[in-house]
Amino acid sequence: MASTVDAVGDPVPNSPVLMASWKHISTNCRNENLAFLKCKKADGNPEKCLDKGQQVTRCVLSLLKDLHQRCNKELDSYAGCMYYHTNEFEMCRKEQTEFEKACPFD
Repeated sequence: MASTVDAVGDPVPNSPVLMASWKHISTNCRNENLAFLKCKKADGNPEKCLDKGQQVTRCVLSLLKDLHQRCNKELDSYAGCMYYHTNEFEMCRKEQTEFEKACPFD
């Protein structure tokens, strides 16, 4: 698997990266996700919640960029394992432990 960032240094939010960082996302982007879900529940028109969806996307991309800066090697290793094992957490517990040790979630 390639790096978790592109040539410019922006995070690549592919499935293995998102699966590997789900705990961080659920903690750090909780408010944005809840606002988006409440909006979707309150209004059936998808256009009404575009701004909330963009806030979620910005939060996740910002978080992935931060994780890449703080624990690049561990994130790449964990995401690579998830990619190789088709997102099976059980197969990547060693890499998960190393990632969470290097970048604990708040």
